[in-house]
Amino acid sequence: MAAKLSGGGGRYAVRQNADINVTPFVDILMVLLVIFMVAVPTAVTSIRLDLPPASKDVPPGKPMAIAIQTSGALFLAGRATRLDRLAGDLSARFKADGQTGSRGDQRVMISAQADVPYETFMGVINEVHHNGWTKVGIVNEDIH
Repeated sequence: MAAKLSGGGGRYAVRQNADINVTPFVDILMVLLVIFMVAVPTAVTSIRLDLPPASKDVPPGKPMAIAIQTSGALFLAGRATRLDRLAGDLSARFKADGQTGSRGDQRVMISAQADVPYETFMGVINEVHHNGWTKVGIVNEDIH
């Protein structure tokens, strides 16, 4: 039994199917939907933050400002200091300002000029953190 593929009608003529077959289209959409459902939750990142509890008892004290110049000179609250004396000078400044709480509660802000080497900047941060001050902030512009 052979089919007649060209010309005229007849018993074995192949007729055109004018219906739209949407099954492959639906299959592709379902696969894409599953891919997006699996991929989107992994693309969302989160950062774990340990926020301190709110309290109205003690207002935060004034932070001490440490400035680093391009030459490597350190200034604590406008007075010159050195890296090896920084912890002692910082403790003395906090005591002079009446902030006698623990070092973990005292705030330190560090600013540096644009050309300060990274090693110098991180050395100051490490020295401050190593001596017990954990609330260390970085100032990136002048605060007016």
